[in-house]
Amino acid sequence: MALIKKVGNKFPQFGEGCWLADNATVLGDVIMGKECTVWFNAVLRGDVHYIRIGDRTNIQDGAIIHCTYQKAPVNIGSEVSIAHRAIVHGCTIADRVLIGMGAIIMDDAIVQEGAVIAAGAVVLAGTVVEKDSIYAGVPAKRVKSTGPEMEAAITRIAGNYPKYASWYSD
Repeated sequence: MALIKKVGNKFPQFGEGCWLADNATVLGDVIMGKECTVWFNAVLRGDVHYIRIGDRTNIQDGAIIHCTYQKAPVNIGSEVSIAHRAIVHGCTIADRVLIGMGAIIMDDAIVQEGAVIAAGAVVLAGTVVEKDSIYAGVPAKRVKSTGPEMEAAITRIAGNYPKYASWYSD
């Protein structure tokens, strides 16, 4: 069973149909929408500020979601995919975004709707990632627009994760 803990007087809250892997960790002031999935070894620490997540968002294996004390919460939209070992810290992620494997999003960054952050990219603090754009590199820079194929892939990936979670039900 996932590790779900109260921190102070804040206890995580989960929308209908959420699924958490046995060794996922969700702590403190975390509120998730419907049909979210939190995968193996993922950590969501709402201990120093809040974390808010929309519907059908997936947080994949080894990802870390954290905040900065009294300064930078995390707001994540709906139909967002946060890939394996990504770090999302004190930032805002809009709807229908794909964060690639091992990517890092720093404090006060804003990732606008429909954007893709490439695997291994580092989005520096305060960066505004443009809507429907792909950002890559260290530091992350805009490389091109997403286009219809990538937009469809973002929606498809987010839609697949509730199905994958159903494979683990008893």
